Amino acid sequence: MTEPHAPTGPCPPLAGWQRPGRAWIALALLLAAGALLAAAWPAAALDWQPGLVWREPWRWWTAAWVHGSPRHLGANLAASVLVAALGWAARAPAGLALAWALAWPLTQLGWLAGPPLAHFGGLSGVLHAGVAVAALGLVWRERGARRVVGGLLLAGLALKLGLEQPWGPALRHPAGWDIAVAPWSHASGTVAGLLAAAVALSAPPYRRTTVRADTPCR
Repeated sequence: MTEPHAPTGPCPPLAGWQRPGRAWIALALLLAAGALLAAAWPAAALDWQPGLVWREPWRWWTAAWVHGSPRHLGANLAASVLVAALGWAARAPAGLALAWALAWPLTQLGWLAGPPLAHFGGLSGVLHAGVAVAALGLVWRERGARRVVGGLLLAGLALKLGLEQPWGPALRHPAGWDIAVAPWSHASGTVAGLLAAAVALSAPPYRRTTVRADTPCR
């Protein structure tokens, strides 16, 4: 008696990117590569400046690539690897990678509601958005231990933001760092990630276009 085989058929367009984790890793690579390349550009041409938010909208994206020091850049590159690994382990589908991409500019736009700051740059807010997207995806889509992991990640984010008190002064100076830290960016990224992920997870097209990693097609 032979075992039934899964039906084969033509893959939908861009099926490779719809396989869990692939689009997520590609976006993490784009964020990291952009941060490395931006080091060769003047920060003032790329960073977030509220007075230029509508006249130079590319800053919604490029501000995430600007870093204040090599140590700042190195820390966020290392964090990018961790967030990429989280998305891969969570089997984040293309819909969640798209949510993370949407949260990227929204993280910077969140500064319009935050404390006044003439300049801002850094990837950490967008990385917080990625963690929020992956965590909500686990809670929403999974069962058992994987759902618990997602819940713990969300609880950890909430605790971290509470300790950082983003509603306080715009800049902090942690011991051992050679830059000032802006906690509002972490809060803005987390909220942007949760909102974008909720939209993606509740959209019917997202459910229909997800392709399982073991789905055969030709």
